[in-house]
Amino acid sequence: DPIIQSFQYVTGNLRVLTITDLLGNSSRRLVFPYASLYILALGGSATQIGLIAFLSLVAGLFLLPVAGHITDHADRIRLLVLAGFLSTAFLVLNVIAPTWQVVALATLLSGLVVFQFPAYASLVADALVPGGRGQGIGMSSMISSSLSLVAPFLAGLVVDRFGNNLGLRILYGVMVIFSLVATLIQMRFLRETSSMPREPLHLNALLNSLRHSYREIPDLVRRMPGSLRALALVIMLCFVTQSLVGPFWVVYAVDHVGLTAAQWGLTLLAESIVGIPLFIPAGILADRWGRTASLTLALILSTVASLLFVILRGFIAILILRAVLAACFVLGAASCVALMADLVPSDSRGKMMAAIGQGGIQLGTVGNPGGPGVGYLMVPPVMIAGLAAGFLYSLNPVYPWIAATATGILAAVLTVVFVRNPKDTV
Repeated sequence: DPIIQSFQYVTGNLRVLTITDLLGNSSRRLVFPYASLYILALGGSATQIGLIAFLSLVAGLFLLPVAGHITDHADRIRLLVLAGFLSTAFLVLNVIAPTWQVVALATLLSGLVVFQFPAYASLVADALVPGGRGQGIGMSSMISSSLSLVAPFLAGLVVDRFGNNLGLRILYGVMVIFSLVATLIQMRFLRETSSMPREPLHLNALLNSLRHSYREIPDLVRRMPGSLRALALVIMLCFVTQSLVGPFWVVYAVDHVGLTAAQWGLTLLAESIVGIPLFIPAGILADRWGRTASLTLALILSTVASLLFVILRGFIAILILRAVLAACFVLGAASCVALMADLVPSDSRGKMMAAIGQGGIQLGTVGNPGGPGVGYLMVPPVMIAGLAAGFLYSLNPVYPWIAATATGILAAVLTVVFVRNPKDTV
């Protein structure tokens, strides 16, 4: 059986990371879809939601460019464990936060753990069995995301039962427990498999690496093929779009559409049920129809569906729109990642992907953009968009979606006019 066979490739460190990812993904899906409601419950406003989105990426400006350097000069498992304990400590601040300012501080500090991303990615790459890498990562992803399907709905029930303040404190408390358990599992069971000698990590080398990363940006951009430069702009606009509306989906749904937290959680459950089975068909469509055409379709449909979110009313209408956005997310991610693989020159793939990301755009997703998919060149515009979104929402709750419509249209036009992939057959 192919499914049983796929389990055989989830071994060693990959098995450990799959279990800890299961805990991490589930806890994040419990909290993040409702995090903006917590800020409001602690006395914050839409402007503060935007400020906190801005703060979540500040550390990435300095640590993302040197994260690879840190990984090359430090024990990877110790990096993951250190990041895990730091994350757990910062999450405790959210549980006990008396005001939104403490949440802002916790968010700023949480951004410091981005140094773990290359270490995590390299451990996964080393753990994949040759000849079964695709099956291994596919099975690992399926297992690690299984519980997160129902997490938003369960969280919605908790928020409806205990309110936005106590309910989110409970959910953050669960996140603390899951984070601590995951970190202890990594500390106990992960094994360093690389025999490469690692030189000591020096502050001067880190600062030089940071300076070098930003100094070589003009040369990096010059070496990009024209289609890749256009695709980088499209990716940036997609992250900006998410930053404009991501933190406010739940706020608008509850305050203006009239959904309960549980109903919002049910829409997120439905979109996961719709989206997950579409990953394989989306990849096939991108290959057969063409990556550029598939990406354009996803951008157009997601832009229309996002705008309709602030026009239509009722639970069923929002449910349908979120299902459409789930399909757009899957098709857009599959097309964009494939385009990146085709267009990025192999001799500078590491540097370019560190700068512009891996192509994993997140059309229509809830929450702030972040994670290893966001290149360091994307961070400044995304930060500015997050800050602007708070002011726009405070002026009129519809304004962020109008701005997101403009960026979505621009991204679609750039894709149609400038993004060309020689491997596309149409």
